[in-house]
Amino acid sequence: YRRQRQMCIRDRVCIGSSCHIKGSRLVVERLQVLVAEHGVGDKVDLSGTFCLGRCAEGVCVLADGELFSVSPDTVDEFFIENVLGKLGA
Repeated sequence: YRRQRQMCIRDRVCIGSSCHIKGSRLVVERLQVLVAEHGVGDKVDLSGTFCLGRCAEGVCVLADGELFSVSPDTVDEFFIENVLGKLGA
């Protein structure tokens, strides 16, 4: 008998000055709402980080080692495709 390991997505949102200006606070707030709405708080580790080195691209989100450029307008799509999609939810 082997216990199956529960999948967990680690999302790091850049809160450095450039990403802050581009809406990182709004991205974080929306991700928090989406995580709660979809009941995946036990499967998503959401936190802030500082510069991820792609300041010109928008709000940088590091999701399980993959870097994405997200905006307040695209955060829902990002969540559905790259968080729920990976969780199989």
